[in-house]
Amino acid sequence: MPELKDLTEKVQGAVDVLHKTADQMAAESKKFGEASGETKAQLEKINNRIDEIQLEQKRLTLVKPDPEGHSPEQKARISAFFKWMRVGKAQMAPDEQKALVEDATGLVLVPEDLDSEITRALPALTPMRGICATRTTTRDKIRRRSLTEVTMGWGKLETGTEVTESTLVPSDAYIYVEDLTGLTKLGVDELDDTDYNLIQHVASSFANKRAEYENTAFVAGTGHTYGQPAGIAVDTTLRTSLTSGCGANATGTYGISWATDDTPIFEDILECEYALPTQYLNGASWLMNRKDELKLRILRAGGYTASDGPWLWQPGLLAGQPNTIDGFPVYTASDMPYSALATAVTNVVFGNFKQGYLILDRSGMRIQRLDEKYAESGLVGFLATFRVGGGLLRRDTFQIIVNDV
Repeated sequence: MPELKDLTEKVQGAVDVLHKTADQMAAESKKFGEASGETKAQLEKINNRIDEIQLEQKRLTLVKPDPEGHSPEQKARISAFFKWMRVGKAQMAPDEQKALVEDATGLVLVPEDLDSEITRALPALTPMRGICATRTTTRDKIRRRSLTEVTMGWGKLETGTEVTESTLVPSDAYIYVEDLTGLTKLGVDELDDTDYNLIQHVASSFANKRAEYENTAFVAGTGHTYGQPAGIAVDTTLRTSLTSGCGANATGTYGISWATDDTPIFEDILECEYALPTQYLNGASWLMNRKDELKLRILRAGGYTASDGPWLWQPGLLAGQPNTIDGFPVYTASDMPYSALATAVTNVVFGNFKQGYLILDRSGMRIQRLDEKYAESGLVGFLATFRVGGGLLRRDTFQIIVNDV
């Protein structure tokens, strides 16, 4: 298994090759009007390789389940849970059945230790988990209350200055907890493994799949009406001031459009960055599709030409550290709309996600054992249900860029 140091060196080497290929691509464009298909394919291949190495870095830093340090009660619950996974409740002794924790519907609740291992692995697997605020709740929804801003003014009242009046207008909104279900199937041989191996298998299986679906929902989820979290990229209020067909660098309340349709350029990135209020810059980060990040990976400070200024995108050379654009971390999500799409959608989000987007976790992963469904294949299915939600807290902590269709 490669060491983190080796992977870091591989990232730097791949980035150097990426930059050389970008220079070659720029030189071909200048000489022939367009880069060759071979050079373009090589650039895409190197870009994919960088992503693969950085994903491997993340996997090496994941929290490994620790079977030690449990109290006798915890050990009993864990032992009973994995006995149930292996043979089912009917074949368990009465004292083992007592150690199982079930909800009101009879579904088995996963021991907190295993549940927490899955949750602890999520931030390394999904960008939104790593940058947004997270809260644990026992309710199905939380109320988000807000007030309009106060207005104030300078001047002495005794000299006739009028008091600047303002009316605080309260408003309520809700962030809901939704149901996310997942299925894993284990073979008879795997069920014969030690508790430690089963912990690793179950935690890895559900953490990876849960991370995939969660991130899709936090980015592009259609909201409570459709049983999903509210995605940041599809929030229409963030695009209220941006209308289709607006001119170059049209400025709206929450963002801008690309100066050149469907073409990521660094000037637009800087405009988006500097439009964010200063108080939100500490902890701000970028979120975009990896195809748009590739466009930015090969841009120089002076423009898209060979030997024209320093590279603006910088790789994260420490394990677990993100890449940066102009000094701010950049995260990619495949569910972020790509700038070349033929609809006016949010392509880039920049802002303070900790202050602006909230992820809700309702504790207690529930699991159902499916004995007969996969019996012919020598497998036992386990259907798990997670309770999770997400939604915007404050829109003014973000700036966006949309493709001007």
